[in-house]
Amino acid sequence: MAIATFGAGCFWGVERLFWQLEGVVNTAVGYAGGLTQNPTYKDVCTGRTGHTEIVQVVFQPDQLSLAALLKAYWEAHDPTQGMRQGNDIGTQYRSAIFADESMLEEIQASKLRYQEQLTAKGHGAITTEIKANQPFYFAEEEHQQYLFKNPEGYCGLKGTGAVCPI
Repeated sequence: MAIATFGAGCFWGVERLFWQLEGVVNTAVGYAGGLTQNPTYKDVCTGRTGHTEIVQVVFQPDQLSLAALLKAYWEAHDPTQGMRQGNDIGTQYRSAIFADESMLEEIQASKLRYQEQLTAKGHGAITTEIKANQPFYFAEEEHQQYLFKNPEGYCGLKGTGAVCPI
């Protein structure tokens, strides 16, 4: 098994994106990339914790490559928006990837390949924060698998239309 965490706006839709992929064993939503220990949703929404809404993805690399996981991630959101995704605005909605050191080179390479595609379509620079593993704090139970429990719930995921070459 391997683990990587992905932020791409509101974590509800991002989690659904990943749980639907064959080779994903488990997903959980939470907070990472900030300074506050054990933040709550209310804390993160203040913008003072530095955390982003994030999805921890446990996957089987022999069934789902990191490259395929990254392709799904890049294409599902707009990584050029800085501290927002669509109508969701704030530090907690920034694009981010936190993963094992051994994955960072491949992640950075995929970012460069995807940037070429975005540039060709007239989009700006990718602002995605990419770092080695950051402490992960689980979100409250009501947020876990939210769109499974509430299929008609809010999902702000919206890609750019650019294709990520893998």
